[in-house]
Amino acid sequence: MDYKEVIKKARENLNGSCKVCKVCNGIACAGEVPGMGGKGSGSSFLENNKSLDKVKINMRVIHNVSNPDTSINLFGKKMDVPIFAAPVTGTTLNMGGMLTEKEYITGVIKGCINSGIYPMVGDTAVDEFLIENLVVLKENNGKGIVFIKPWENEDIKRKIKLAEESGAFAVGVDIDACGLVTLSMHGKTVRPKDVEQIKELKASTKLPFILKGIMTVQDALMAVKAGVDAIVVSNHGGRVLDCTPGVCDVLPSISRAVKGKVTILADGGVRTGIDVLKMIGLGADAVLIGRPFVSASFGGGCEGVEAYVNKLKSELNETMILTGCQTIKDINDKVIFR
Repeated sequence: MDYKEVIKKARENLNGSCKVCKVCNGIACAGEVPGMGGKGSGSSFLENNKSLDKVKINMRVIHNVSNPDTSINLFGKKMDVPIFAAPVTGTTLNMGGMLTEKEYITGVIKGCINSGIYPMVGDTAVDEFLIENLVVLKENNGKGIVFIKPWENEDIKRKIKLAEESGAFAVGVDIDACGLVTLSMHGKTVRPKDVEQIKELKASTKLPFILKGIMTVQDALMAVKAGVDAIVVSNHGGRVLDCTPGVCDVLPSISRAVKGKVTILADGGVRTGIDVLKMIGLGADAVLIGRPFVSASFGGGCEGVEAYVNKLKSELNETMILTGCQTIKDINDKVIFR
């Protein structure tokens, strides 16, 4: 399936809830929460894209790299490229309702697995959405990661058990959802967590445990103290707090503080294979991509997702050749123009 066709169909099926702009930068959808936009002025979404766009890379062409290895091993799984589909849940709440939750998430899960990467799924104010996500995940041998909102700890632990039963190979909490407006609108109670509460959640499972929503060195260090296996440097796509810096503005300092102590994932404005290389060059081990996977699934289901991932693979391969990186481990701050 041609990716241009996918985008065209996505504009129809997203029914105005997302404009599927040529550049997905948060301008056209600023303040549209519920919806796909950034909260308030939309500046946090905008800063993700601005901070990523400001990063320039060094072109190197005198070397012997011609067939780079884009694969990576994380959480005991080999991936063709260091990319996860971020947990985006709630077709009825945020995506126009033209596809059911099961139709949307089936396209993401199957498309990712067919493409040699893994999906992340999550929950939201509608409890049934998590159940549907887990059913589809189990139908696909549990090949994915489950994120749970920061409810009361007992509720989180109950949902972790459901994730384990689905066969998921890692679980996490997107702790930055502690102030998400779409949850409070439905009367759902979400709370920040202290170090001891995070330790309790980590101890409740033998699966790798991920904490998503880290934007400061202080929080990164406390996450390490709590014993988590991985963090996601993320401002929740700019959807929870207005006026934050972009992810690329904070990623290098966080990486310097905790690299080697914990796996570092990052999201925020990643759209292309070049963006993937930038994030890894700034200190991430792998990246998450959110909104474009929504468009891909709405525009072509499983085939649409495969078309998008193939595009990313081609772009990353080309960029690694032109920066002299044979493997993902070769991508470091040397690729970043200072």
